Amino acid sequence: MRKIVAGLFVSLDGVVEAPEDWAYQYGTDQMWAEIAAGVGRADGVLLGRRTYQQFAQMWPGQPAGMPMAAFLNNTHKYVVSATLDALEWGPASLLTGDLADELTELKRRPGKNIQIPGSPTLVRSLVRDGLLDELRLHICPIVAGPGMRLFEGMTGQVRLRVTESKTFRTGVLAVTYQPDRA
Repeated sequence: MRKIVAGLFVSLDGVVEAPEDWAYQYGTDQMWAEIAAGVGRADGVLLGRRTYQQFAQMWPGQPAGMPMAAFLNNTHKYVVSATLDALEWGPASLLTGDLADELTELKRRPGKNIQIPGSPTLVRSLVRDGLLDELRLHICPIVAGPGMRLFEGMTGQVRLRVTESKTFRTGVLAVTYQPDRA
């Protein structure tokens, strides 16, 4: 069965917004290779409306030789939105029904993982509702200050367990979590 896997950069104070402004300075060749390997285990992309719209403006203009651009431009995108009517950047499908049912059906289909690059609001709701199979965080040694926080506004507890962790030479801590259903 396919897994829904989210990958995000997060600051020490929980900020996930605009990682290009504060996180990328901590990147290493090893870290980027590991991120690329995770993306290589996916053949679908799950995005929220805002991230889809931002990516649709940015990624089609990137060089085809850039691995992330090739992945995002050519991989089927599943977009969660109650307001969009059409998706111009494809291949793409709109998810507008019961999200739990739609994601369960996507996971039953043959294929690789479904990757969520960004979309922190969507990731937060999937964690809260027990619909995310894996959360990969790259925790950067910086206090970013203002910006959207990953778990902003969550009121209930969600138990997760660490399945993998490693520290890169720049101080980035890569941690993989899965739901603790015990």
